[in-house]
Amino acid sequence: MKYEYCPICGKKLEKKYSYDEGDVPYCQKDKIMFFDVPKPCVLVAVIKGQEILLLKQEYTFKDSKILVSGYVANGETVEETVVREVKEEVGIIVEKPEYLGSYYFKPKELIMLTFMVRYVSGEITKSQEVDEAYWVNMRDVLQEMNEDKVGKDVVKKVFKRIGYNEEKYLHKEK
Repeated sequence: MKYEYCPICGKKLEKKYSYDEGDVPYCQKDKIMFFDVPKPCVLVAVIKGQEILLLKQEYTFKDSKILVSGYVANGETVEETVVREVKEEVGIIVEKPEYLGSYYFKPKELIMLTFMVRYVSGEITKSQEVDEAYWVNMRDVLQEMNEDKVGKDVVKKVFKRIGYNEEKYLHKEK
């Protein structure tokens, strides 16, 4: 986000040289540089046995399910954000956040930090921002996420990380 005015005092920012970053908006009064940085958020695949938690949120995609996501709050680590967002959105307890990678989403200036976590306890209790939430068998999850390209990539990383192979899993069921 590019600032023209200081979000603290409201004064017009001036440019100050910052080595590798070049000219950066600077508030002379508050002595703060305002770097043009993306907003950090998390995208979380919640694993419970052979299932992954998917959400339906009409404001994101009309015809696609998604993973849990949310913004990193000031003062918390991204791992704390992962646990908090899952608890806030669906009311369940998770553990062991494992980092899977990052994606940059230019239209909203987001840096999406992706994780997988393991379900620990609790029943799904969806928040007001969630239209639906339910567990989906791993063999069906990618078809449910038809519009969410980043979410599908995250699920594929989860499959690789846990050694999920649909054919191997189908043989276990028989």
